[in-house]
Order: sequence, then C-alpha cells, then structure tokens
Amino acid sequence: MEETSASRAHCSTARELARQEGFDVPLGESGGASDGNFTAALGVPTLDGMSAVGGGAHTVTKRVRLSSIAKRTA
Repeated sequence: MEETSASRAHCSTARELARQEGFDVPLGESGGASDGNFTAALGVPTLDGMSAVGGGAHTVTKRVRLSSIAKRTA
C-alpha cells in the first residue's frame, strides 16, 4: 500500500487513540499483500497489521496469543 496524506491522518488518529489506552501503535512496512491493499488501491485510508499477535500467519499452524486480544481490540 502506498502512503497517502489521508492514510497518514488515519494512522495519526489511531496512534492517538492507542496512546489514550496506554500503548503505542508502531509504524512499519512489510512485504507481501493483504486484503487492505484492495481498499487502499481505491483511495480508502487503510490501517493494516492490527490483528491479534501470534505466529504462523496463513498456515495450518496459525496461532494467537490470547493475552494480546483485549489490548488489540481496544
């Protein structure tokens, strides 16, 4: 996804809300693709990578750290 002024504003809002909840939303980049690429390509400000913490993404061994769910949901 390409960064746009609208996505930067959307991200800034999300980061401020996270700070109010007592944690940080780090910025980052990664390779590959996600469903978010479709909305971003349409010009919709899109946040991605905000799901539960775990491992084994897109595999039969995918797992989620239960202790991360409440914080990520907030």
